[in-house]
Amino acid sequence: MTTHLYLASILHFTQQSNHPEDDYTYIHDGSMVTRNGKIIATGERKNIENQYLDVVIHDFSGQLIVPGFIDSHLHFPQTEMLASFGEQLLDWLEKYTFPTERKFAEPEYAAHIADIFLRQLYRHGTTSAMVYSSVHQCAADALFAAAQRHNMLLIAGKVCMDRHCPTWLQDTPKKAQIESAELIDRWHKKDRLLYAITPRFAPTSSPEQLHLLGELAQQYPDVYIQTHLNENLHEIAWVNSLFPKHNGYLDVYDKFNMLRPKAVFGHCIHMQEHEWQRMAQSGASIAFCPTSNLFLGSGLFDLKTAEKYNIPVALATDVGAGTSFSMLRTLGEAYKVGQLRGDQLQPLHGLYLMTQGAAIAHGLADSIGNLNPGTDADFVVLNPNFDELTTLRFEQHNDVQDIIFALSMLADDRAISATYIAGEPVYQTHTE
Repeated sequence: MTTHLYLASILHFTQQSNHPEDDYTYIHDGSMVTRNGKIIATGERKNIENQYLDVVIHDFSGQLIVPGFIDSHLHFPQTEMLASFGEQLLDWLEKYTFPTERKFAEPEYAAHIADIFLRQLYRHGTTSAMVYSSVHQCAADALFAAAQRHNMLLIAGKVCMDRHCPTWLQDTPKKAQIESAELIDRWHKKDRLLYAITPRFAPTSSPEQLHLLGELAQQYPDVYIQTHLNENLHEIAWVNSLFPKHNGYLDVYDKFNMLRPKAVFGHCIHMQEHEWQRMAQSGASIAFCPTSNLFLGSGLFDLKTAEKYNIPVALATDVGAGTSFSMLRTLGEAYKVGQLRGDQLQPLHGLYLMTQGAAIAHGLADSIGNLNPGTDADFVVLNPNFDELTTLRFEQHNDVQDIIFALSMLADDRAISATYIAGEPVYQTHTE
């Protein structure tokens, strides 16, 4: 087994924290050791370097190693419709999303886009993601197969919807349950792959479909659930008209046995007080999608209230309503949302929401989200000085919090020197 030694500054969060901006580990002249896809040591270069002599050395001096980014909500079939002009949520779905997703009935096309989608994640430093596929079972198969080739920790699921969408995108209640169960049996816990039961959102699933998906969730308590919640005011009014006997949007999922740990709800912008309270009791978590929320004009997420109720929150791009695969740029948009709400998001707090905080939200902190010994060697090498402007920016200001903040505003894929999954490079620009 080959041992690898990486020389760089090291930044990560070793444990769960309510104040990650003050509770982090930073080693300026650091090193990290990996073997057989696992991290076996991190520390000061002078302390680590002499302990491991028979190693392959990767010298990233002057750069920064952080845990691989975790994107907790995005749509792989929407890769090609990124940055489509105009519309709010419901019209945007009709005009752009549904026609694009129709193409994924073809297995070869789905496989083609799956490869592009994963390459975009890797070149932006994302090593794990929670992904919506299309309604087609073959598209989910293509995505899982592509991720498996890179030993990626991926959570994904086939979208289920049997109404209020074009007939050529509809499944049926029973078909959604059967095909989801087949995908669970085929992919869940195969290598590092995990499955998420995925009703698109309550309006596109009939009560019968939600009932059968809830049955599936009870049958497989260790699978994930992902869907959308309280994103748009018109959407909420629609849900209330479709489910008049329920006490709000969250109650729909609750009554159909889909509100529990390992359930991740995207957006959660327009929450009622009783919904905050119920979600806190349930053990579910929230995917905060600032870029998408601003792009579609949906609203401003209330991070402070979510944290007041101790609801786990993870940052997410929500591609394709989100306009970038970059989690760093998504962090910048989260900061802007906080500014508009009068709640300042500290840069390392934001980094926590896309690394250790996200891993904790998904129950995966033993595997990803940090650089602790024993975890999988999923990590990113950041080059803060990736162009003339950033080199100028960091000449006088190079505190690690300032570096992360500036990168959240200025970075793109050029800031990523290398992305490693299970100790193997999946993207690399650095010449050693």
